[in-house]
Amino acid sequence: MKKTLIAATLAFGAFAAHADNSNVTLIVNSDSTMTQGMTMVLANKMLEQGDSVNILLCDKAGDLALKANSGKTLKPANATPGQMMDGAIKKGAKVFVCALYLPNSGNTPDSLKDNVKPAKPDEMAKQLMEPNRKVISF
Repeated sequence: MKKTLIAATLAFGAFAAHADNSNVTLIVNSDSTMTQGMTMVLANKMLEQGDSVNILLCDKAGDLALKANSGKTLKPANATPGQMMDGAIKKGAKVFVCALYLPNSGNTPDSLKDNVKPAKPDEMAKQLMEPNRKVISF
C-alpha cells in the first residue's frame, strides 16, 4: 500500500510538472534592439523552464534570421539579439520568418541561419489557433 501511494504521488508530481509547461509562440516585429533582445531573453527563460517555444520574426525583426546579421550587443548578456536567438534555437526553439519577409526583403532562403525556416501561412494560422497555445507579440 505504501509503495502504491509513493508511486501515485510521484506519477502525479510528474504530471503536475508537465502540466505547467506551455506552448508559446512569440511574434517579433519590432526593429528595436532592446525589444528584440528582451524577447530572446524571455524565450530562453521559457525554454529553461520546459516550455515549447516558437518564434515568428516579421518585418525588420526578420533580419535577426539572416546569417549576415551582426546587431548591437546588449548588456548584461554581452550578446546581440541574434546571438540570444541562436541560444534559444540550441535549447529547442523553432524559428520562422514571416511568409512575406523573404519576397519583400530581397533575401532568399539561403540567406537564413541554419534552423530558421520561412513560415507557411496555413501551418502558422493553425498553430496560432491551438487552444492551449499562448501567443505573445513584441
